[in-house]
Amino acid sequence: MKALVLSGGSGTRLRPFSYSMPKQLIPIANKPVLEHVLTAIRDLGVTDVGIVVGNQLRAISGALGDGSDLGVRITYIPQDEPLGLAHCVAIARDFLGDDDFVMYLGDNMLPDGVADVAAEFRARRPAAQVVVHKVPDPQAFGVAEVAVDGSVLRLVEKPARPRSDLALVGVYFFTPAIHEAVAAIAPSARGELEITDAIQWLVARGETVRASEYSGYWKDTGQVEDVLDCNRELLRTLNRSVAADVDEASEITGPVVVESGARVVRSRIEGPAIIGAGTLVEDSHVGPHTSVGSDCVLRDTRLDDSIVLDGASLVRVRGLYGSVIGRSAAIATVPAPETAPETAEPTAVNASTDTATSRHRLVVGDHTRIEVAA
Repeated sequence: MKALVLSGGSGTRLRPFSYSMPKQLIPIANKPVLEHVLTAIRDLGVTDVGIVVGNQLRAISGALGDGSDLGVRITYIPQDEPLGLAHCVAIARDFLGDDDFVMYLGDNMLPDGVADVAAEFRARRPAAQVVVHKVPDPQAFGVAEVAVDGSVLRLVEKPARPRSDLALVGVYFFTPAIHEAVAAIAPSARGELEITDAIQWLVARGETVRASEYSGYWKDTGQVEDVLDCNRELLRTLNRSVAADVDEASEITGPVVVESGARVVRSRIEGPAIIGAGTLVEDSHVGPHTSVGSDCVLRDTRLDDSIVLDGASLVRVRGLYGSVIGRSAAIATVPAPETAPETAEPTAVNASTDTATSRHRLVVGDHTRIEVAA
């Protein structure tokens, strides 16, 4: 079996981050989403992986290389423009050959894994097997109508009147029968080759298509709130590991990972949390559900429930929560100027303040500099 990972989307809902990095490289618990995806695929016993990429080939290949560090072998498959999930199958035809394969959306997180689904697919070998999850808002998804025996009766993409609450979660298992289906369908009203149409074509032809319900945690990391929620979920599984310089004036409680080369000085870190290699935490308080990347500086700062990407600097920033700080961004509180400047340079940032608790929320893009008047 091979794997096909789809990573060609532009990530408009994750701006400002997706301006400067592919959305699939946003870190969750200090690892890119794609790294979590490839680990999940490897755990299925699949090591030959094709990754469909758009205009971010250099960034994605630079982060993942040939896949050997993750125990897989990667083939990069360029896609000039996003023309649908079934189009990805079509352009990957030479890579896939006549092998069965699992197709995995590159921004989906299923930390509980789908090993049981893969085992069922290998045992029964239907033409296609989809993974579904009960959702409260099926109109926003591709929806499967499923018989009592698990066979798929009908698939509908974002139905106006859903007849089922079983959404397709973005993991599919296929035999080579899918290639004939992809070749037979036409673009949808939005101009894309829909994988739901291809699977429905198999159903209409009398091929066996099955659905397996996934009941674990599932998140499409397409928006900032989703990324934060997923970060909380993965941090809950941390095992304490402090392989760094922590002085006697500091306190570390709960499941906390402090990677080698980091320094913690006169600070308190409450788990679950992770501090990346080479990061300095000084005179600061890092609260639960926080991931701080590598080579960051946190000085006289308090934050919780946040993600800080590699190389960022936070100085005298207190009461930060629910925030995502981009790579090499610099945020500092400075003395208030006597007069306000006439103009200010725009920054890739969204900000809000919870005045009732004096807490602040920032969503700051890469290489952004923000100075907050004291």
